[in-house]
Amino acid sequence: MNSHEVLKKSVSDLGVKSVASDLGLSTSLIYKWCQPTDSEDASGADNPLDRLARVHELTGDTGPVRWLCQHADGYFVPNAPLQEVDAIPLLHMTRRIVREFSDLLDALTESIENDGKIDLQEADKIRVEWEQLKSSAESFVSSCEKGVYDD
Repeated sequence: MNSHEVLKKSVSDLGVKSVASDLGLSTSLIYKWCQPTDSEDASGADNPLDRLARVHELTGDTGPVRWLCQHADGYFVPNAPLQEVDAIPLLHMTRRIVREFSDLLDALTESIENDGKIDLQEADKIRVEWEQLKSSAESFVSSCEKGVYDD
C-alpha cells in the first residue's frame, strides 16, 4: 500500500476536515497528502509518511521509526538483509528460529525461577530475545514469499 493510500484510509473515519482542524492545517493539504505524488500529473504533496521514510533513507537511523512504533504501542523489528538469509540453507534457518525460541524460553524460565516474578530488568532481557525471534521469523517468511527456498 502506498503512503497516500495509508493516510487516506487513516483519515476516512474522522474525516479530512476534522483531522485538518485538529492538526491546525488546511483541508487542501490533507487532501493532497491523500493523493499520489509519483507521476508528473499527480497533484499530491509529500506527506508525513513519505518524509519520515526519506529521513530514514538519508540517515539510515531507525530512531524516528522506532519512536513512532512505540508511540503507537508497538515495536519496530528489522528484517535481516535478504542476502544474509539467501545464504542460509532452509534447514539451518528453521534451526535458527527454533534456537531463538529456545533462548526466549530460557530467558522466561530464568526470570520466573529465581523469585516467581519478572522484574523490569528481566522484562528487558525477554524483550531482546523476543525481538530477535520475530526478526528471524519475519526474515524467513519474507524469504519464502520471495521464492528463496523454492528451488
